[in-house]
Amino acid sequence: MFQISIQSRKTETMSLKVKAICLQFMLIGSFLLFWLCGCAQESFPQVDQLLNDNQKNLGYNFIAMVWKDGKMIYVKQMEKQIGDFNAKTQVPIGSCSQWMTAALVMTFVDEGKLSLDDKVSKYIPIFAKYMKSYITIRNCLTNTTGIQADPVGPMKLLQKNKYQTLEDEVNSFASKREIAANPGTEVYYSHVGPNIAGRVLEVISKKSYDRLMQERIIRPLKMRATTFADENGGAVNPYGGGQSTANDYMNFLIMLLNKGEFQGKRILSEKSVEEIETAQFPQLPVKSAPKGSEAFPNGLGTTIEHGNVVCNLNLSGTWPYIDKCRNYAAIIMVKSPDEPKKEIYDKFKRAIDSGLGGACPN
Repeated sequence: MFQISIQSRKTETMSLKVKAICLQFMLIGSFLLFWLCGCAQESFPQVDQLLNDNQKNLGYNFIAMVWKDGKMIYVKQMEKQIGDFNAKTQVPIGSCSQWMTAALVMTFVDEGKLSLDDKVSKYIPIFAKYMKSYITIRNCLTNTTGIQADPVGPMKLLQKNKYQTLEDEVNSFASKREIAANPGTEVYYSHVGPNIAGRVLEVISKKSYDRLMQERIIRPLKMRATTFADENGGAVNPYGGGQSTANDYMNFLIMLLNKGEFQGKRILSEKSVEEIETAQFPQLPVKSAPKGSEAFPNGLGTTIEHGNVVCNLNLSGTWPYIDKCRNYAAIIMVKSPDEPKKEIYDKFKRAIDSGLGGACPN
């Protein structure tokens, strides 16, 4: 009888413990449900429809993301097969690399080690030797160096870099390339200017460009899957040699959207972010530019369209932008680039803007 009583008490104790555990799980579950509802994405049916209708044009492997007010408000991911492509998949980002290069340059400006209006020949004397002494860092970041350049096209992206170092490549720009126009007189999109700017940073710091990018931009922004290293062993390419993910590049955009801060840490001064996002030489004739962006002026390493900051739609299939009026950042990234479909990207932005509402210049 005594043994039965003990067993009964044990059973009651276990029952109470089970009930307590169940209650804890219910409370946790209720909290998670509440948290998920609070973090739910906003509804953008027009954007969903647009992306669904253009799956083929976007290569069936793409991701679209929008960040606003400290959170991701929209994510649309398409994979042809499970595991093909997601926000952590690393892809080439093409000329969107130069936006990061401009930010890297501005870290040196913030430290007083460089001025945008410094002449390149101050740091790389060979430019003065070959009558190119009037080119400035600002010219380099706005595609206005005047140095003869190869047209940018699909084959250019596929060519192996024939130079082993950025120093060799930039010295060849000085000694072997003709001046096609006076610096600051016309816009000609190419790798020449950003790569010169990258080399100037190497001279100032006595460090390689890719190491500088890792130390000053990539690591502070937790862009863990981003690199500028050339897998073929060629020279680093500040203009178009970056590889990144949608998640990583969004961190870069968030920093700019937050006027130079990321997760409480200052990466760039507000003044430097403003300079990057200011139209430079807006009256100059455009001799060469990505299709669809010919009418818009350059910022530093980027383009200013209707007051918004846009990385030109490029052959890598990456299109990030910041809407300064509605205060949000967005990116579309595809796995397999094809001929850029700027009309799709423009419609994407209009659909997002419509969903957010508010009167802004078009």
